[in-house]
Amino acid sequence: MSDEPESTTFEIAVSVHDAAWLDALGDLEVRARSAVTTALGHLEVGGQPLEVSLVFTDDAEQRILNRDYRQSDRATNVLSFPNMADDAGTPAGLPRLLGDVVLARETIAREAAEQGKSLADHSTHLVVHGTLHLLGYDHDEAAEAAAMEALEIAILAALGIADPYAGDAAAARQAEGTNHG
Repeated sequence: MSDEPESTTFEIAVSVHDAAWLDALGDLEVRARSAVTTALGHLEVGGQPLEVSLVFTDDAEQRILNRDYRQSDRATNVLSFPNMADDAGTPAGLPRLLGDVVLARETIAREAAEQGKSLADHSTHLVVHGTLHLLGYDHDEAAEAAAMEALEIAILAALGIADPYAGDAAAARQAEGTNHG
């Protein structure tokens, strides 16, 4: 018998609604799963098994979701939909659904080009960002934003991705305003 704590399993469902994602990133699913697993592991989210749903879509579908759920009639890079149900009702042994993260390819590709980042790194960052939103992190206030960014930087470093908020990328992000939810 081992004295080490039992590790939590993470179930990550990946749905690709826009096949152009696969043309742009052949390793999309591997990268996405690694980003979620690293984020949840970094935060030592434990206990029962957890499930996260990732949806890779286009700007048209993302615009509809953003309009219907956030009353903003425009595409955005990432949307997070945390599970608002009472987790006490999840039967033992079954994964607890954290929620859904939806990413829009055209917006993310445009941002990556504007910020001089690879599509792979930028989309991985936004998967991490969306996962943190599922866990209750936010960036509405300066202190919240700083804490969330610090977590993102640490998680991305563990994935071998440079600080997305350093240098020109930070200036570009501040100039355009927050474009994610």
